Amino acid sequence: MPSEEMALPGRTSEMKITDSHYILGSSQIAPKGNNLVYAMFGMGCFWGAERKFWDLEGVMTTSVGYAGGFTPHPLYEEVCSGMTGHNEVVRVAFDSEVVNYRSLLKVFWENHDPTQGMRQGNDIGTQYRSGIYCFSEEQFSDAEESMIIYQSILSQEGFEEITTEIVMAPIFYFAEDYHQQYLGKNPNGYCGLGGTGLSCAI
Repeated sequence: MPSEEMALPGRTSEMKITDSHYILGSSQIAPKGNNLVYAMFGMGCFWGAERKFWDLEGVMTTSVGYAGGFTPHPLYEEVCSGMTGHNEVVRVAFDSEVVNYRSLLKVFWENHDPTQGMRQGNDIGTQYRSGIYCFSEEQFSDAEESMIIYQSILSQEGFEEITTEIVMAPIFYFAEDYHQQYLGKNPNGYCGLGGTGLSCAI
């Protein structure tokens, strides 16, 4: 991870993306609805991660982007250089009356290996780290509790310690338009997402 002083300078202009979600048809930029709550996760390549959440009942919209680093409004190539400090993340807007945050955490834990540090399988780099980025103290508490539960399950099966970072949500920067709902636009596209095969009982 670069220090803030060593990180790339970035830019002041925001990324321009198509507002309409390719699969759901909802607004990616400013979703509206009753009981709308945000969640954000990093679990390896964001293409596969986003698809796991847009399929979930109660999810209003999803978007992929960059969070947890220093460079303002980074570009994909800059993030991949390891010199921005950002993680590839999926931001989820969901109806809390239809699906709860713990259900999203279950999807998060079961669909990647949270013990691998700065990688997921063959995808290696700081942008592939496991992370939960919380929008409230309640989310933070639920995330920590779920990690304790899943660590116990993993340990019983011989897995190493979880390396997931759990922090309050940093600034989210939209990724380039072609990354948004990538596997909806490219059904046979690359997806390196893979879980441990173990269920998370939360």
